[in-house]
Amino acid sequence: MKRVHYSWFILIVTFFSIIVAGITMSSSGVFIDPLEKEFHWDRSTIALAFAVSLFLYGISGPFMAALLEVIGLKKMMLSAMATLVVGMTLTFLMSQSWQLIVIWGGIIGLGASLFLTVLSPYVANHWFVKRRGLAVGILTASTATGQLILLPVLAIIIEHYSWRWAIALMLLLSTIMFFMIAIFIKNKPQDIGLTPYGQEETIEEHPIQQKKNPISMAFYGLLEAIKVKAFWLLAGSFFICGLSTSGLIGTHFVSYCISFGVPLVTAASLLSFMGVFNLLGTTASGWLSDRFDNRWLLFWYYMLRGASLLLLPYALAQGSFVLLTIFTIFYGLDWIATVPPTISMTRQIFGMHKSSIIYGWIFASHQAGAAVAAYGGGLIYKFFNSYTWAFFLAGMFCAMASLFVIIVKKQTPQQASTNKS
Repeated sequence: MKRVHYSWFILIVTFFSIIVAGITMSSSGVFIDPLEKEFHWDRSTIALAFAVSLFLYGISGPFMAALLEVIGLKKMMLSAMATLVVGMTLTFLMSQSWQLIVIWGGIIGLGASLFLTVLSPYVANHWFVKRRGLAVGILTASTATGQLILLPVLAIIIEHYSWRWAIALMLLLSTIMFFMIAIFIKNKPQDIGLTPYGQEETIEEHPIQQKKNPISMAFYGLLEAIKVKAFWLLAGSFFICGLSTSGLIGTHFVSYCISFGVPLVTAASLLSFMGVFNLLGTTASGWLSDRFDNRWLLFWYYMLRGASLLLLPYALAQGSFVLLTIFTIFYGLDWIATVPPTISMTRQIFGMHKSSIIYGWIFASHQAGAAVAAYGGGLIYKFFNSYTWAFFLAGMFCAMASLFVIIVKKQTPQQASTNKS
């Protein structure tokens, strides 16, 4: 019987690590109301803490990519997971709103950064040659899997016990994953005498890059990228992607539903239900990105997402379960489906060795958009006592993103082949 390639074990451990890191970000929505009630903090202040977290873990992405090249996969994953453990532990001790901003916005944001920014393309690029798009799709979908399984559980714990018990569950899972990483993760296939999955012959490595300063590597990648029009188009579209997903839906969807009389557990379950379709949609998107023009994939993803965001306020206002279900399905299929084609386009345009750091900067733009929506949504609610305008604006921005991606110059097979080498 043919042995399973170790790349798939790396994929599995990375998958569950991203689940744990991802639930810390996607759970922010279920903590807004209990924190507001217990500490009497202003909702916009709580939203600011989550916005800082989203922005910080995004802007640190390119530096995480450079550090991965210098320090290695295992040490970076252990350090990041340990940071999450520390952040979760300190959450039990907070009593002031500024402490929430420091702990959740700073420490937890940094801990989640590696897992939710450049880890997926790094693992796919270094451990896979065949099925690379599928690997990215599976790893990207893992954030949805955590949301699917854990978000309703966290909501039930908060409703019946306390938000502290929900934090305790995430702390336990982070600790378990720390030890799983320590046992199973290896830096690269060559460390255990293998080649990446699907590569028949050994290719000599270029260790020169290992000696470079990670900060200079990150900024050098940015300086090279900003000269290319496609970088600005991809970064602009990804800014809108972050604005219309983790920043808006991830942070404010539960509270938006509650404002229309939807119970907390029901709202969290709807968000979890999106995770089912997100898992399917993102994995399928990874498969499709290996086979079709990524520009057109992104065009339709953004158009459909925009349409679903325009539908949501109407569905809630009408109290229509059918329309809400339609929104959940369409939005869920589309939530993170944009990531595999964006990574694929970055790799085609900038090449294999540069793509991780440059994608890190593109993802930083994504999280800047997420931070704008997380804090902006809180401000819109504060002034209008409703989130409706936030969702309308996000829907219109998505239509703009679809135009950004379609005007990116298509890579010919010769160009893509040259860049990959």
